[in-house]
Amino acid sequence: MKRAVDMHRLRIGMAQINATVGDFKGNVGKILEAIDRARSLEVDLLTFPELAICGYPPEDLLLKPQFIRENLNSLNQVIEHSSGLTVVVGFVDVSGDIFNAAAVIHDGKLAGVYHKIYLPNYGVFDENRYFQSGKECPIYVINGVGVGVNICEDIWYEAGPATTQAYFGAEVIVNISASPYHLGKGDFRERMLATRATDNVAIFAYNNLVGGQDELVFDGNSMIVDEKGQVVARGKQFEEELIVADLGVEAVFRVRLHDPRWRKGMPLLETPRWQATTAAISEAPSAVPKPPLPKRQVEARSFPEEVYDALVLGTRDYVLKNGFTKVLIGLSGGIDSSLVATIAADALGASNVVGVSMPSQYSSPGSMADARLLADNLGITLLSIPITPIYQAYLETLKTPFKGTEPGVAEENIQARIRGNLLMALSNKFGWLVLTTGNKSEMATGYSTLYGDMAGGFAVIKDVPKTMVYEVARYRNSKAGQELIPATVLEKVPSAELRPNQKDTDSLPPYELLDPVLKAYVEEDKSVEQIIELGMEEQVVKQAARLVDNSEYKRRQASPGIKITPRAFGRDRRLPITNRFKGW
Repeated sequence: MKRAVDMHRLRIGMAQINATVGDFKGNVGKILEAIDRARSLEVDLLTFPELAICGYPPEDLLLKPQFIRENLNSLNQVIEHSSGLTVVVGFVDVSGDIFNAAAVIHDGKLAGVYHKIYLPNYGVFDENRYFQSGKECPIYVINGVGVGVNICEDIWYEAGPATTQAYFGAEVIVNISASPYHLGKGDFRERMLATRATDNVAIFAYNNLVGGQDELVFDGNSMIVDEKGQVVARGKQFEEELIVADLGVEAVFRVRLHDPRWRKGMPLLETPRWQATTAAISEAPSAVPKPPLPKRQVEARSFPEEVYDALVLGTRDYVLKNGFTKVLIGLSGGIDSSLVATIAADALGASNVVGVSMPSQYSSPGSMADARLLADNLGITLLSIPITPIYQAYLETLKTPFKGTEPGVAEENIQARIRGNLLMALSNKFGWLVLTTGNKSEMATGYSTLYGDMAGGFAVIKDVPKTMVYEVARYRNSKAGQELIPATVLEKVPSAELRPNQKDTDSLPPYELLDPVLKAYVEEDKSVEQIIELGMEEQVVKQAARLVDNSEYKRRQASPGIKITPRAFGRDRRLPITNRFKGW
């Protein structure tokens, strides 16, 4: 194949779209719109995320034959509308079994299909439950450039499919992905991609999904990394976007000339593990100069901004994708409910957020005033429903069976359950989704009331530790340049206000001591002895471990919530309720 050195370039577009599981019409609409835009920008190769046609993760919908058929019908629609360029799009392929696949489409025809080889089956992933693993590593010649296509997990393995593709002629590696967000994941991804690019002397184009899907948030943050490991283009985080860049592929050829592994024909792998095939789609480089692209300047976000943005996107998509328009939040005047209300207002607009103040005889005047001030600052509706008369009626009703006992947790929890009942009544009446306000520290230790403050449809900060709640709240205030969340809320001692002079530290260690223990015990699976050896207080460690272990039954009944940490309760961490192993 004769090279035109000065024209050996490839214009690539990566469509970072927000797909919805099962919304074939909506997903195809986004795909076709991106194809039209890419065509107008004279893109040679346009990519879409993993399973973009059906949404990710489809879970047991994959066991429904109709779902698979609609996915294939939708792929045909994309094929029909793809004239004038090459498109790589994720779908579910059927060939004796089902495969997590990438369709390679050129000028209105299906040119090839790649089947994902590495199927993740850890953390939030269950792909071995559904898919068969691929066996081949195809390379496609597109506009004279060798392009390897693979999917998500395939790129995370050293000497994986990308290495086979690079050795057999791929100068550009396209990876279509649906990689969920957690704090720190973006930096880890970038380092991994830089390593893969330099090891394989290839340009890596990583196209990630964006949007919320149940507990998961996909952050986009797609990127192109050159053969030297430098990021040359980056997609925005938590936003849909079409990223377009011109790839100078000739640089790959020059670097490989100076690499003895390539000049001597020595394989990067002793024995290739998968069959490599080459398909010529369009062998001639584009001979017509393309109009220049505007310069891109996208900076990666960092903590706590990225956590706040993930919470906003996850809340917006869960509410809207499930057909709700308004949400309802119990406002106590505390930090947790204040942060959730602020996130909801940013996600849905203030007019779609309703706060409910439900004071009892134990509610402090300061807390009631803080709830009112927060609502005024956010511009949300605030309803006030005192619960003291209802609470007194409960106590009167239970007077006989409770006779001879001292007031305690049961009486405290009655108040929380009255509040949960009122919120659910309003939800039933008006169709508003109740957002619960418990944080990860509370979920971990069971410092919450079943059918009380746990009652609701979505737990926004379920995976945000209490100390992080404060950091994220302060960030939002700094971004606003004003105290959206009142300073008095940030400064007050945390309290459930279910009895006189109650403080969270009556039942829990101080959060600044508790949260590091929970991170070690829950997220890192360290033993009590190992945590104590790290210098943490023995009493705190044992108390925290006991509370975590004894609260599994509560967590099983909690609402779904947004994954923020590397290991969230629910999909990530799965322990039996009936269990006599006690690590403490």
